[in-house]
Amino acid sequence: MTVLALAVGGRGLVDPDEPVLHADDEAFLRGRAAFETIRVYAGRPFRLDDHLDRLAGSAERLGLPDVDATAFKGIARAALEAAGAGDVVLRLYFTPGREGGAAATALALVSAIPPDLEELRARGLKMITVQLGLEPSVRADAPWLLGGVKSTSYAVNMAAEAEARRRNADDAVFLASGRIVLEGPVTNVWWRTADELFTPALELGILAGVTRASLLESAAGLGYVVREGSYPVDHLAGAEEAFTSSSVREVMPMVELDGVPIGEGRPGPAASRLQAALREVAGA
Repeated sequence: MTVLALAVGGRGLVDPDEPVLHADDEAFLRGRAAFETIRVYAGRPFRLDDHLDRLAGSAERLGLPDVDATAFKGIARAALEAAGAGDVVLRLYFTPGREGGAAATALALVSAIPPDLEELRARGLKMITVQLGLEPSVRADAPWLLGGVKSTSYAVNMAAEAEARRRNADDAVFLASGRIVLEGPVTNVWWRTADELFTPALELGILAGVTRASLLESAAGLGYVVREGSYPVDHLAGAEEAFTSSSVREVMPMVELDGVPIGEGRPGPAASRLQAALREVAGA
């Protein structure tokens, strides 16, 4: 990650090389913190209010103080201006602060967009499946598992990405027991058969992606019918095409799953059309 600028609540702009968290901040001690990652187009964060709403929901689930959306917008604006804006990535973090203390910490960090995204989009992702061993509804029904929460406790997600690299793939798809498709470590998952788009339902405890919501809004206008539900991985593997969605990567085609091509083994038309629709909505 190339950090371009950093702003901290109550302090304003801070040199990115300067420490801003104490060693006993619970974000470090226990991974108890919430965050959001936002794509910025020509200086405009995409659906910032939606991301702040989700940040507030994650904070509530984690037992953090209320999120001050106005304060977050202020430090986000300061960091973006310091970075020279343009097309960048904005990350918002909210930690409970020092153990036993009362002051939460808000941070806005601006970084460069990864340089290889368009190359990946052109060739498509090779994916593997990773079994979580949970019943499909467990994460939604068990609040202590924090299904749908964007927490900095990302060790399992990063381990899944590392396993994908070990198996010469680009990314992973999490499966519940019964080999039910959930989501990727940092993405939502989609696939298409004819004019129907399929994606796991939020009731499975997956993340309510902001980009996912935008695609749901755009799909009907492009002639697609969207089916949200609980689907076995064979349904995904047998699709005509598949793709993922996320804030930074946007719509990313998926061309292989566990070493087997999906459809024709190349990026498909729905991913291309939805990527164009997303850029249009974003004003890019």
